[in-house]
Amino acid sequence: MLSLIGNTPLIPLRFEPEGVTLYAKCEFMNPSGSIKDRLALTILGDARRRGWLRPGTTILECTSGNTGIALAMVGAVYGVPVRILMSDTASVERRHLMRHFGAELQLFKADRGYVTGIELAEEMARKDPRYFLPRQFANPLNAVDHLRHTGREILAQMQGRVDAFVSGYGTGGTLNGVSRALRRVCPQVRIVAMEPAEAAMLSGESPCCHSIEGVAGGYLPPLLQGARVDAQEKVPSAEALAMTQRLAREFGLLVGTSSGANVMAALRTAQGLRRGARVVTILCDRAERYYSTRLFAGGGGAA
Repeated sequence: MLSLIGNTPLIPLRFEPEGVTLYAKCEFMNPSGSIKDRLALTILGDARRRGWLRPGTTILECTSGNTGIALAMVGAVYGVPVRILMSDTASVERRHLMRHFGAELQLFKADRGYVTGIELAEEMARKDPRYFLPRQFANPLNAVDHLRHTGREILAQMQGRVDAFVSGYGTGGTLNGVSRALRRVCPQVRIVAMEPAEAAMLSGESPCCHSIEGVAGGYLPPLLQGARVDAQEKVPSAEALAMTQRLAREFGLLVGTSSGANVMAALRTAQGLRRGARVVTILCDRAERYYSTRLFAGGGGAA
């Protein structure tokens, strides 16, 4: 089953009213439904080869949801228990999926965003050496995997021609790894970080509440420092929700809100480049894990 992770399709999206074609990497087609399957397989596979996942070991991670689902899935395959520290504001569907894979959940109030859960995980691991911490926000393997796989897949699928790459950031691993892979072949590629307009920390603003789950959790991760971002594109939550609905109704793509935000940022990026520029973005996960959120409020419409 783990061989199904990666090598996801890349599809063109033609936006007729805007006269723009974007290219979208379909990471929602990974087996657990998100791009985070990649880091879960890489980090846990490395730990397994090194003998760190011994009998009695429990995988412990702080996550907003997708990484937790991916770790729970890979942990189930490896036969290693998984414990997830998760903000009590994350969608309930993600909790159900993790528990369905056998993971144990511990909810916390994220008064300082991801930092709250990261510090809690570190404290628990100091007290109990049986915990293995993947450390998704700082583990260089996260970015290396996107360098060696996601980035190279994009280059092959785009025949080595990419003018811009647009993606949000949670751990920073995707922007870090993909940007390095693309720049080796396309030195002039423009790397754009999508940020929620309500939490545009790279733009120097203070974090605030937003409705784009899985990105900009009030924390600038260490992995983001190696991304060499050229620009930031701020997307309001309402526009992200509206674009996510548009992707479903015009393209048949049942994806989550961060995917809609990425596409919105990519569309703006393309409109600022020469006609015919090849702009690539990421469709991060599937929509089923957002039924209880604003994405499906009022029959699926955005506010």
